[in-house]
Amino acid sequence: MLAQALASILPAPTLDEVIEMTQIYSAAGELGDRPYVNYRPFRAPHQTASLAAIMGGGQTPRPGEISLAHRGVLFLDELPEFRRDLLEGLRQPLESGRATVTRVRSTLSLPARFMLVAAMNPCPCGFYGDPEKACTCAAYEVLKYQKKISGPLLDRIDLQITVPRITIDELRGDTVNATLASSMREKVRAARLTQHERLGQAKRKFTNAELSSAECDRLIKIDPGAEKFLRTMLQRSMLSARGYYRVLKTAQTIADLEGSSIVLEGHLAEAFGYRLREV
Repeated sequence: MLAQALASILPAPTLDEVIEMTQIYSAAGELGDRPYVNYRPFRAPHQTASLAAIMGGGQTPRPGEISLAHRGVLFLDELPEFRRDLLEGLRQPLESGRATVTRVRSTLSLPARFMLVAAMNPCPCGFYGDPEKACTCAAYEVLKYQKKISGPLLDRIDLQITVPRITIDELRGDTVNATLASSMREKVRAARLTQHERLGQAKRKFTNAELSSAECDRLIKIDPGAEKFLRTMLQRSMLSARGYYRVLKTAQTIADLEGSSIVLEGHLAEAFGYRLREV
């Protein structure tokens, strides 16, 4: 439900994004009667989907789910149930924003700049850490289940959160606030505009996630008082170089959402908090 709701607060695609998405859907034969795609796609493939269906390819090469989710959301429910080679195949597109399909006589490169949202249980029975129901899994079963998601893939997931159980009263209660949703949508839109201005003339780049390491060093302004905190956290967490730049980009996005022109210590602390999970 949260993954589907995410697409509703994303800003409307720009003209360049509409052109990109329409070209992909046209190549896949999924335009139907529509003249163009003017919304951010939400794709949720099943765990039994093949590698070609997700990554693209086949006897007649066509865009896969990661390309059909370009500029939108790719939702993978029950992440550990997907094939290991498929999950590892996501690493390169998450890094480069492109899916490469190699055949004997040719190589096809397709756009695949998507927002990955994945969900998984904490253990096979689903109750590890639950305050109300005891987990029935052995310790080695919990570890084996969680280890299905490799470190390099987790290193490419910037926000890792635990979603707690909610009560039936909260689930059925009349707590939906349309004004809150509209306010969040406007904050996201304003943050995207800020990112567009920061990126300037960078071709085909729309968000902080697309910044290169050199662009991070040049464009992300960190408050001098937050530098000491950043160095301390880097020494304690032993993040990879990729993880370091991803933390910076996440902190910059948090700052953009709050309307701050520079990254403060609180923004960095929140960004680190989203990444440092206990296994």
